[in-house]
Amino acid sequence: MIEYKSSGGKEMIWMLLFLLLFVTAGLSLVYLVTRFYKFPLLDKLSKGNKKFRIGISIWIVAILLTVIWLTIGLMNAVVCVLHLVAFWLLSDFAFWIVQKLRCQPSKGYYAGILALALTTGYLMIGWELAHHVRQTDYTIETEKAVGELRIAQFADSHVGTTFDGKGFAEHMKKIEALELDAVLVTGDFVDDKTSKEDMTAACRALGNLRTTYGVYFSLGNHDKGYYEAAYRGYSGDDLIAELEKNDVVVLQDESILLDDRFYIIGRRDRSEGLASGKARAAMSQLMSPFDSDKFTIVMDHQPCDYKAQEEAGADLVFSGHTHGGQLLPINFMGELVSENDKTYGHEKRGDTDFIVTSGIADWALRFKTGCASEYVVVDIKEK
Repeated sequence: MIEYKSSGGKEMIWMLLFLLLFVTAGLSLVYLVTRFYKFPLLDKLSKGNKKFRIGISIWIVAILLTVIWLTIGLMNAVVCVLHLVAFWLLSDFAFWIVQKLRCQPSKGYYAGILALALTTGYLMIGWELAHHVRQTDYTIETEKAVGELRIAQFADSHVGTTFDGKGFAEHMKKIEALELDAVLVTGDFVDDKTSKEDMTAACRALGNLRTTYGVYFSLGNHDKGYYEAAYRGYSGDDLIAELEKNDVVVLQDESILLDDRFYIIGRRDRSEGLASGKARAAMSQLMSPFDSDKFTIVMDHQPCDYKAQEEAGADLVFSGHTHGGQLLPINFMGELVSENDKTYGHEKRGDTDFIVTSGIADWALRFKTGCASEYVVVDIKEK
């Protein structure tokens, strides 16, 4: 039995969403020009010349966008612009109501000042939520004779985005201090912008982790890279070799039985099958030889196969990929377009517990407003 589903329709939806995003950003720049135009200071600087005043407004928006773009990238500049527009619309509406109630116009353009202040404050919080990594704890109880296990899981480190290889190593030191039985890395460890130096440093950090049963790794959609190996200086096979050199167990539609009491399965990422046309193994196939009395943990980067995992009898499934939805109010978009079965958190379906992490870092975007960066610690206890 194999698993392969065409994603052409979903890819088209995402392409249209990104197109809509950039069109909206373009219109937003025009809107911002009209807003900055309203500041009384610009009237003084232009000495009443409307064309000059418009020119100053355009320059302000252009400089603001360019500085953000050069500092944190185009995608993050778009995010900043869209948030500024949203807060400006709300501020204009709020002050319009106030003026209607007061029955007299305001002397200054306080709506603009409020919009700038709110946007700055909100995105500062979003920056902190993305860059400050938290620990999220769960407790899972089972009837199976597994005793007690403490497992840490993280995904989506995208090394080089919010921290480099050295920064990653610092996070691993905090995780190691938790006295764990195992550490599970569920994909998107690196991406196309991760340098070879950062990749090797991060692999060494994983190799330095001391746990009872070791470190286990399943691949995500970014780990093997979307471009030729020369683009970042190493291939997906080079990454796997470096991980294994540091005693990290890489599981690709493979499993391992530990201490004769629990299994760990690592799945190939769904994207590999979609890209190559060669389907990954189905959950029923992966679990068919298992002793059903033993506890089964599944690592699957994308949370998109819940029905099959529940039917196959998996006990605990770890995923990432969604980044917790990243930004309000689009944080549940993946579920709305049926791309993901869950965006974030813990859910129990039948006898299977599912956990989706928001990720320990980010890809491209430097802000999180719908969640926070985290690693997950799960205590598994026998009833």
